[in-house]
Amino acid sequence: MKHVVALMACHNRRETTVRCLRSLIGQGGPEVSVRVVLADDGSTDGTARAAREVWPHIHVLRGSGTLFWAKAMALAASAAGEYDFLLWLNDDVILDSGALSQLLSTHQSLSDRQAPDSIVVGGLRDPDTGVVTYSGVRRCSRLRRTSFSTVPPERRPIEVETMNGNLVLVPRAVVERVGQIDSGFSHGMADFDYGLRARSLGCTVWLAPETLGTCARNSVGGQWNDPTLGIRERLRMMCTPKGLPPGSWLRFTRRHAGPVWPMYWLSPYVRLLTGAGVNGIRARVRGDAA
Repeated sequence: MKHVVALMACHNRRETTVRCLRSLIGQGGPEVSVRVVLADDGSTDGTARAAREVWPHIHVLRGSGTLFWAKAMALAASAAGEYDFLLWLNDDVILDSGALSQLLSTHQSLSDRQAPDSIVVGGLRDPDTGVVTYSGVRRCSRLRRTSFSTVPPERRPIEVETMNGNLVLVPRAVVERVGQIDSGFSHGMADFDYGLRARSLGCTVWLAPETLGTCARNSVGGQWNDPTLGIRERLRMMCTPKGLPPGSWLRFTRRHAGPVWPMYWLSPYVRLLTGAGVNGIRARVRGDAA
């Protein structure tokens, strides 16, 4: 019997969380036991109660609304107990039938090839278009240390550099070597950081064959990288937990951008400011011409 603990985080999207939990029912088959630990970060819409109706033995941990993804997932991991595998599962994922079995069988095939300390990532697609949305990733080039591109799943496992954290199987052996998600991050980047740290410690990261579920990509509309917003609003949003907060970005670049990490750390903020300056000059020139 393989023991899997699914780690989830949620905040005020009850129906989305419930759909995800329903898709987890029956995953893995009779030789797999699944427990769920849900970090509910201050939901006020009855998410915890609805989750218990779908998954009666779910372990719910309550946050104050200030955890966001990285800290909420780290909190969930702290209550995992005994397990053979952790399953990172975003609550906006709807799993295909057999998704967990595919992740486990991929890990088994890697173990048979003398790679037992392997993280296995599940690729996800848009529910309407079928386009791959979240998956394993690779660096765009050796010179662009903090730029990554999505790797589409194939019919065989593919080794990648790191991953989106939406659907990830982490064996206990990897956790014992790497530790858990770093709660020092505010929200994003903790998933990329984990895969990169795992590889630096001798583990590997693999993308399972085919996509294993659906998950729509988050829109940039209303976010810090939305070019339709004003510069002040973009800067404000850039410094929020869901933007590119300087502390988290500093943590990531110092670890993974090499000796010239200060340049990488400053780069997005400088680009935003200089881009705004150029746009302002262009606007004034157009005004003078008119």
